[in-house]
Amino acid sequence: MSLLRRLFAIGALAILPAIAGAQAKKLSVPFVLDTLPNGLTLIVHEDHSTPVVTTNVWFHVGSGDETPGRTGFAHLFEHLMFMGSKNAEYPQFDRLLEAAGANNNGSTTEDRTNYYESGPSSSLPLMIWLEADRMGWLLPTMDKPKVDLQRDVVKNERRQSYENQPYGLVADYEPKLMYPATHPYSWPVIGSMADLSAASVDDVKAFFRQYYAPNNATLVVAGDVNAAEVQALVRTYFTEIPRGPNIERPAPTPFTVRDTVLTLEDRVQLPRLYLEWHTVKGWHGDDAALEIAAAVLAGSRTARLTQALVYNGEIATNVFARQDGKRLDGDFSIVATARPGKGLDTLRLVVDTEVRKLASDGPSARELEQAKNAIEANFLRRIESVGGKADQLNEYYYQTGKPDSFQADLDRYRNVSSADVQRVLKKYLQTNRVMISVVPQGKPELAAKKGVAQ
Repeated sequence: MSLLRRLFAIGALAILPAIAGAQAKKLSVPFVLDTLPNGLTLIVHEDHSTPVVTTNVWFHVGSGDETPGRTGFAHLFEHLMFMGSKNAEYPQFDRLLEAAGANNNGSTTEDRTNYYESGPSSSLPLMIWLEADRMGWLLPTMDKPKVDLQRDVVKNERRQSYENQPYGLVADYEPKLMYPATHPYSWPVIGSMADLSAASVDDVKAFFRQYYAPNNATLVVAGDVNAAEVQALVRTYFTEIPRGPNIERPAPTPFTVRDTVLTLEDRVQLPRLYLEWHTVKGWHGDDAALEIAAAVLAGSRTARLTQALVYNGEIATNVFARQDGKRLDGDFSIVATARPGKGLDTLRLVVDTEVRKLASDGPSARELEQAKNAIEANFLRRIESVGGKADQLNEYYYQTGKPDSFQADLDRYRNVSSADVQRVLKKYLQTNRVMISVVPQGKPELAAKKGVAQ
């Protein structure tokens, strides 16, 4: 053994007790929870390790709250919220924050839209005031030119991400093949071109009044702050914003995915295979086991599909797998890109074989431990900053009603057994799947031919 390897081995042995001690200690992120009379939920986490602060607002509205014919509104608002409000006209929102040394952004999913700011602790009053002003006084400044401008921005974003992006067509087809037309996940988050074009200013304003209200929002403030001072500051700026209508979200009707085979010809050089199964929502009892299964199949260089397709078989350039457990529902996907000259049915046969083997034999102890360690490492990296903790506090509150669910989340994965992985693969990944082949234009013969695992 070389000296370098000896030193590495000694160092690894020294680290093991520290890892064991860290796992034995309960992971907790302390917080203060407050609810204003208008329904706004405030969560404050104090972290005085560095003089920075982040604000993180989750409006509990995403593309899943839209209706057929009126899609794309949630994402459109992600843009409109930066177009100025009554007391902070465009472009003051960005300019004021930049002058204070802070930055900001937002994002939209099927379930929520979030907006966040990060900067020095001294910038907190500015952040709170700006968020309150656009929550309470955005509509008076919203007009057709602003809506048209951001509508065109979103349309262009859609062209870049869907129409003109290699393999981008899939994002338009997947939702409606995976979910029935009545399901809130049956259209893409960005919406359709037709719906974006048809949206009027009155439509957009009605959407804001319905969902952008304090009783449909959670504000997390994390960093070098004092909880009592934050509570007072938030009440000063948010209290006079009126409560909005109560929102009821019925659970989706149960359904079964139909076995579907679809071939799309696109301006691509290499064929790509998409396999999708309907599974479970986030925090369901099987959600963590499905994530572990995805990691064992394609989560590392030594994962089963990565070895079989990319390194040993040399028939694919890459492979990816994931369990996407959202708030209302979930799906599992395996995506593989073929090497030049390889047809997708060849890849499909290998994927079916490896999934069947894993379902039959389960992962080895080493595979299971590696998958758990990788998931836990990614989890810890996400929350090493105050911004990461703030977003996670918001997500846990929306998903479980308990902001400090960090340890409970980790335990979900730590408790997964080899038998659990076998069980969920047999239950969810054996039949009833959607298979999409994306092939170069004029080469349909490269598509996968079978839609059901044999």
